[in-house]
Amino acid sequence: MSRIGKQLVPIPSGVKVQVDAAKIRVEGPKGKLEFSWHPAMKVESDGKAVKVTRPDNERLSRSLHGLTRALINNMVVGVTKGYEKRLKVEGIGFQAKAEKKGVLLMVGYANQIVKLPPEGVTVEVPDPNTIVIKGADKQKVGQFAAEVRAVRKPEPYKGKGIMYEGEKIRRKEGKSFTSGA
Repeated sequence: MSRIGKQLVPIPSGVKVQVDAAKIRVEGPKGKLEFSWHPAMKVESDGKAVKVTRPDNERLSRSLHGLTRALINNMVVGVTKGYEKRLKVEGIGFQAKAEKKGVLLMVGYANQIVKLPPEGVTVEVPDPNTIVIKGADKQKVGQFAAEVRAVRKPEPYKGKGIMYEGEKIRRKEGKSFTSGA
């Protein structure tokens, strides 16, 4: 039995969970999310918790069991607490600015790059070197953070670029000059 799949997903107070034939809708203080699970899985809710069961012990069923439960748990956590990713902009002259709903990046290219977040995701720029991405959907927050980071990935020689807060960049030594005498 899946260790994660067999656990119940508790429903905190203030969160509404509605289970239909093949969809689950979760509504809370941070927003609304919905998810369609694989037809092989069975999802039930009794008002206090959500239970995911599988029909058999086939390889696909076992893998989908834990996945479905984890995705539903992420939805419940997202509508109660929300998710957040923080990015750091490193480099001389590199900075970010909040522009309308998106973020304007000046990271060493001839043009400034504007990134607009998907629906349900907000972007804050508390200072020119920090970008905070927030939202209820864990997948959308992570995907948008990855897209912003991909504009200028951190390079190993000087450490310039956009990186996740707390990310360790493996530094490389530059060219070494030896006298040819």
